[in-house]
Amino acid sequence: MYLLSLGIVLSLLKYLEIGPVGTWPWWWVLSPFALTSLWWAWADATGYTKRRAMDRMDQRKQDR
Repeated sequence: MYLLSLGIVLSLLKYLEIGPVGTWPWWWVLSPFALTSLWWAWADATGYTKRRAMDRMDQRKQDR
């Protein structure tokens, strides 16, 4: 989620040509989106997302 937020902020800065980000090439500005896609693909393929959901569910059961 942090990479996605970073990508959105960098895209806005590039589009509005604010600060040094305005001079960066687009591939550099859009790279956080590619990294986010790779992260999500890895997390889904390895079951990381499902394990986290199960851990949260177990924690709720223990809290009751």
